[in-house]
Amino acid sequence: MASSSTTETPPDTSYVKMDKEADATLIGKHCQLEYCNQLDFLPFFCQSCKKTFCLDHRSETAHKCANAGAWAQRRREAQLSRPSAGEGKRMRDLVSQKPCAADACKTTVGTSLVPGVHCAGCNRDYCLKHRLKEEHDCKNKIPIGARPAQFDVVAEQTRSAFARLKAWGAAKKESASRTLPKPKPSTASARLVAVNALKKSAKGDAKLPPEKRVYLYVEAEAETTTAKTYKGAFFYSRDWVVGRVLDAAAKSLQIENVNNQSSQERDKLRVFHVEGGRVLEFNEKVGSALVSGNTIVLLRGVGPPPDLIEL
Repeated sequence: MASSSTTETPPDTSYVKMDKEADATLIGKHCQLEYCNQLDFLPFFCQSCKKTFCLDHRSETAHKCANAGAWAQRRREAQLSRPSAGEGKRMRDLVSQKPCAADACKTTVGTSLVPGVHCAGCNRDYCLKHRLKEEHDCKNKIPIGARPAQFDVVAEQTRSAFARLKAWGAAKKESASRTLPKPKPSTASARLVAVNALKKSAKGDAKLPPEKRVYLYVEAEAETTTAKTYKGAFFYSRDWVVGRVLDAAAKSLQIENVNNQSSQERDKLRVFHVEGGRVLEFNEKVGSALVSGNTIVLLRGVGPPPDLIEL
C-alpha cells in the first residue's frame, strides 16, 4: 500500500481522514473491505489494521477490523508512559506560591520573580528581604514539625501530678485513720447489695427523680476541710457535669472552693475517680463517667486531668 499522509489524529476515533492537499500522490483509493472496493477520493485510514476504507466502512465495527482496539491500546500505553505532573518533585515544589512566613509581610513567595528562600532553622519560607535568620527572628520561632518546648513543661507538670497522687495514695495506705477507699465488690450480687446500702444513707435533692440519681461515696483530704468528717455518701443527677458535682460536694464537706476565683492550679480542686483511676474533666457528664457505688475524691493542686494515671 502506498504511503499516505494524515491530518492530526482525533483523540476518540480509530480512523483518520487522508489529506489530499498534503499528499499530491493521493488521487483516491479503493475501499479495502471485501465486496466493497469503492473508489473514494477522500478515504479513511484505520489506525488498528492499517488499511484504507471508504466513508461507510471507516469505523472498526463497520469493516470488522481484524486488529480491533489496537489503536486504543497504543494510546493508553502512551498515556501511562508519560510522567505525572508531580513525579520527582517535593510537595513544597508543587504547592509553591504562599505568603512570606515573616510576621506582617504580605509578599508572595514561590513565583518566578520571588522564588523564596527556605530556612532550615525554623522550616519556613521567606522572601529575599526576610531570608536571614535575624530578619525573621528565627531563634524565637518553634520549627514547623518540631515538638514545642511548652509540651515538655506540661509533661513535667503531669509527672508531678502523678507523683502527688501516688504519694497521697501511699500516705492513705499507711494511715490507720484514713485508708484508701476499698474497691467495689467483685460480684454483681455483692455490688447490688452495696449500692442498696448506699442508697439508704446517701444525701441529696429529694426532688430529683430516682431514675436520674447516681449514688457516690465522696471523700476529701482531711487537711482541706473544716467539717468533722472528710467523707460522705451523696447522690447527684446523671445529667450534671463533674464541675457541678465538685461544687456540691465541696459545699457538703465544707471545703474551700476557689475554682472560679483563682487561675492557679495549686488552688483548684479536682475530682479523682477511684475506680477509673483518673482525674475527671469538669465538663464530663456524670452519667457517662460514673455509676452508682463509685468513689470520688476531691484533691487540690493536682493539675489538669491527664489521659490515664496509674496509682
